[in-house]
Amino acid sequence: MNLLSLNCRGLGNPAAVSGLRNLLRKEAPALVFLSETKLSGEEFRRVRASFDEYEGMEVDSVGRSGGLAFMWKKHVRCTFRSASVHHMDFEIMEDDGSWRATGFYGWPSVSERHLSWELLRLLGTQYNGPWVCIGDFNEVLFATEMKGGVRPQRQMNNFREAVDDCGLRDVEFEGHMFTYDNGQADDDNRQSRIDRALCNEAWIDLFPRAKLTHLEREWSDHAPILLRMVRRNREEQPVNKIFRFEHMWVGADGCEGVVQEAWDSGGTDLVDLLARCAEDLHKWKGVSIGKVMRDLKKKRRRLEVLNAGGRSRRAVMERKAVVKEIAE
Repeated sequence: MNLLSLNCRGLGNPAAVSGLRNLLRKEAPALVFLSETKLSGEEFRRVRASFDEYEGMEVDSVGRSGGLAFMWKKHVRCTFRSASVHHMDFEIMEDDGSWRATGFYGWPSVSERHLSWELLRLLGTQYNGPWVCIGDFNEVLFATEMKGGVRPQRQMNNFREAVDDCGLRDVEFEGHMFTYDNGQADDDNRQSRIDRALCNEAWIDLFPRAKLTHLEREWSDHAPILLRMVRRNREEQPVNKIFRFEHMWVGADGCEGVVQEAWDSGGTDLVDLLARCAEDLHKWKGVSIGKVMRDLKKKRRRLEVLNAGGRSRRAVMERKAVVKEIAE
């Protein structure tokens, strides 16, 4: 089971929704926590309708600030515990036990940051079992987790004290160190690791091989973080991959002809016709769409280099251009 968290910096435009849809299709997380949707609950439910594999709950934005959502695949047994404009708390039931997942969004304002730690401590008193808390905490634990700018030691100390009081620890990560980049160039650039996953000992005993991956930033100034969970003494079993028709195929040269030819090939059994159509589309995709996907992978590799590299004005402009090309 995987849990993905992302500060999406607004889902009010088609490019962001398309980016999120592609991310969910690629990583296929069972659980998803989103912060800063900047949407009302009704608006987000319309967005979620396009993610037909997921159910979920939402917390309204305040105007066009904030907004949270927690989604889960339909086979996941998920029980709501509590929510506010800064957290969403759920219990995940599995055949051999349950554990707690909390999506957390820290107060952006430094003057209100203490409220984040009060909330975290309160949540820590409400459950004694395995617990993981993931999201954008809007704070770093150590000065080494930031690049550019100055942050008072007291702010980091307050965060560390709250983490210790709750009996939590940092989940080890892989990928680029910083999960946030303000997108500015040269001396104005600021980067930090403010998105993370924290867990207690009971949770890490349950998932001893858990690994947090910092994925590549695209349309948001935050990187998605993906928590991969494998229970003790449990190996994932291989499954047959389900055929899915990709929206990007619509309008592609040859796609309509492949479908028409498969449909006209004879036979009246609908299941057989659909299976033949899927098989022919799969073959066509390997030839016709292969170049598109190779080009896309090449752009994503370039984005990975730009995300990890310097922040000269030229590099910042190139990154914006590559993100636009990927979205298109």
